[in-house]
Parts: sequence; C-alpha cells; structure tokens
Amino acid sequence: QVQLVESGGGLVEPGGSLRLSCAVSGVSFDKYAIGWFRQAPGMEREIISCVSSVDGSDSSTRYRDSVKGRFTISKDNAANTVYLQMNSLKPEDTAVYYCAADYEPSWRCRWAASDYEYWGQGTLVTVSS
Repeated sequence: QVQLVESGGGLVEPGGSLRLSCAVSGVSFDKYAIGWFRQAPGMEREIISCVSSVDGSDSSTRYRDSVKGRFTISKDNAANTVYLQMNSLKPEDTAVYYCAADYEPSWRCRWAASDYEYWGQGTLVTVSS
C-alpha cells in the first residue's frame, strides 16, 4: 500500500520558518520524483517544488518563482522522506500543503499535478500574526 504522510504544518508568524516532511512508503523511493503542492482557500492547487528520483550530480530540483530563495526541498533516502524547508514565510503562503509521488526514474521532476500518481492527505500551514 502506497502512503505519503505529510507533517510539520502549523501556525507561524510572518517571517517565520517551518519544515514540512513527507514520509513515503510502499514504493521504490529511488524511482519516484516527489513534488510539493499547495492549495489556498478558493484557489487551484499549484506545484511549488519538486525533486527528481535520481540523486547526486544528476539530481534536479525545481521551484515556483514565488518561493525561490525562501523554500528548499531535500531528500533523506535512508528515511524515504522528502523535506520542504520554508523560510521567510508570508501570509500568502497560507495553504494546505501536499506531497505527491510521480514514477519518474530519471534526473527530471515534472511540473503538472496530473503527472503525480500518489498523494498525501495534506498539512495546513497558516502564516498570520
């Protein structure tokens, strides 16, 4: 059974930081790209970052422009976990954050939600004073 479990959401003040975790089980972690998405109230779900299945020098990461320089995606292969470090958070970052897995055993990670086969249940991030 494939499971993606997000954790680490919560309430944080503007300018603060959070680290989200996505624990993946039931798939070969080294063959799946992982994406982080978010969905704000009344808005469509959007991808904000992804990391390829391949590690090392051939690995790739991608970021939405609105989070570049503030968010960092990383992987712990030993723990089958992907992280999203979020710094300098803004009220407009408030959303439910989801991680998703895409079977893509290559150096790339794809950008469309329709490419991702498995999804977590989401974790709420609220940025407010």
